[in-house]
Amino acid sequence: MSNLVVPTMADFMAQGKQPEVLFWVGCSGSFDDRAKKITKAFVKILNQAGVDFAILGQEESCTGDPAKRAGNEFAFQMQAMMNIQVLDAYEVKKIVTACPHCFNTIKNEWPELGGNYEVVHHTEFLKSLLDEGRLKIEGGTFKGKKITFHDPCYLGRANNVYEAPRELMEKLDAELVEMKRSKKNGLCCGAGGAQMFKEPEKGEKDINMERTDDALAVAPNVIATGCPFCNTMLTDGVKFNHKEGEVQVLDIAEIIANAQDL
Repeated sequence: MSNLVVPTMADFMAQGKQPEVLFWVGCSGSFDDRAKKITKAFVKILNQAGVDFAILGQEESCTGDPAKRAGNEFAFQMQAMMNIQVLDAYEVKKIVTACPHCFNTIKNEWPELGGNYEVVHHTEFLKSLLDEGRLKIEGGTFKGKKITFHDPCYLGRANNVYEAPRELMEKLDAELVEMKRSKKNGLCCGAGGAQMFKEPEKGEKDINMERTDDALAVAPNVIATGCPFCNTMLTDGVKFNHKEGEVQVLDIAEIIANAQDL
């Protein structure tokens, strides 16, 4: 992947410049092998669209979301304030992230600690690039395919972002089919609230299996999502149902990058 251009804020500062936007990669997008593919796909699109962006690189640390959800408010505040100091030193104004957990935490929970930024989810940012004519979306390999979109909790119900991801997929000339439970009635994949990092409690059925069944019920070729955690949970569900040969689980950034053959 040597053709990817990923400058850091330190690079920009050395040149006395400011990027258009800071790309917040997040823990998952940095360290999880599956989520790294989402990060790379998004960077490819940014490069192709000529977006002046930067990352923090080694200076980025966890937003504190898992600590807060698990009940450790002190650890959350320590993480958040450390990041805020770094961002403010670079005079960052606008942040885009491919993780709804990072998006929600930076947008809604950092302001009370002094971190005030314009924060957008990557689907919103890609939609703005499309509207400005900087991004062209073609159907490519997804033309005529049946795609269903799973609404991540922290994107949909927590922040009311429902239309941007759907409007992007409509440009693919694909058939967008809604699950029985979608948008405001969407069902959690089971990873939110720090549940990702623990074993499920005893019950009749794991929540990610229940959600995967919702998706498989509409017989899609692709289950699309906009969250690395949702991606993991739904991929596990598809594998459990032995459907990985028939159904792909892809982030919207991956779908767009693949359709453009980037």
